[in-house]
Formats: sequence, C-alpha cells, structure tokens
Amino acid sequence: MNFASVRIITDDVDRLVEFYEKVMGVSAERPAPVFAELALPSCTLAIGHSHTTQLFGVGSAVGAHNRTVILEFLVDDVEAEYARLEPFVDDWVMEPTTMPWGNRSMLFRDPDGNLLNLFKPVTEEAIQRFSRRPS
Repeated sequence: MNFASVRIITDDVDRLVEFYEKVMGVSAERPAPVFAELALPSCTLAIGHSHTTQLFGVGSAVGAHNRTVILEFLVDDVEAEYARLEPFVDDWVMEPTTMPWGNRSMLFRDPDGNLLNLFKPVTEEAIQRFSRRPS
C-alpha cells in the first residue's frame, strides 16, 4: 500500500491553491475548476471544493472545520522557511522551536484554519529515526 494523497475540502479552491503553491513551491494541476493537486515526490496534496463532497454523500466532509489533522512537511531549514513564509502567513501558531522529540518545527494555519508543521529532525535520535524510513 502507498499513501497517495491528502485532500482538503474548502469553499474557496483558488485561495487555498494560491496559498499552498507558495508554501510548497510547486504549481497546482487543475483538472477541473473545483479540484487541484499539488504533487511532491513523497505525496500529493489535493484541494477540492465542498461541492465535490456531494459525490461522496451529503455532509461527508465540510470545509474549514478541521481541528484534528496536522499537515507536516519535512524541510531542509526551518528558519529559512520561516523567513520565506512570514510575509504571507497570517496565523502563526508556533515560531521555530525544537520539540522534545528532536524536531525543529514551526506551525501555522492555512486560510481555512488547517494546521501545518514544517520541520527538520535536528537531534541525533530524530535524524536516525528519519533515516530508517523508506524513501
């Protein structure tokens, strides 16, 4: 089994696509006005309009209501990413901080309130833990 994608449901696809293109540094593919995909080698972030959830069942997903999932991106330099993103991120949750489990992390919310964590393992234990993961 391979983890293929995460999909965010929103009422404003264009706004989230623009935000995630800036964060991820990739251009979105837009196979339909109500759907976009931002592909990285490790996974794809899909963004779908709330109207698309009717195909899955009425009320199956509601945009801008997530408070349980954190989208996490492994980066080379947390401080450099903070400096790059600071001008357009409106909702910072945590500035760059070294966490007890050995990751240097920063957290912020996208325009719909979804939480993002950009991090880098910095302790020897955290670096070893990530080096054992399949690529």
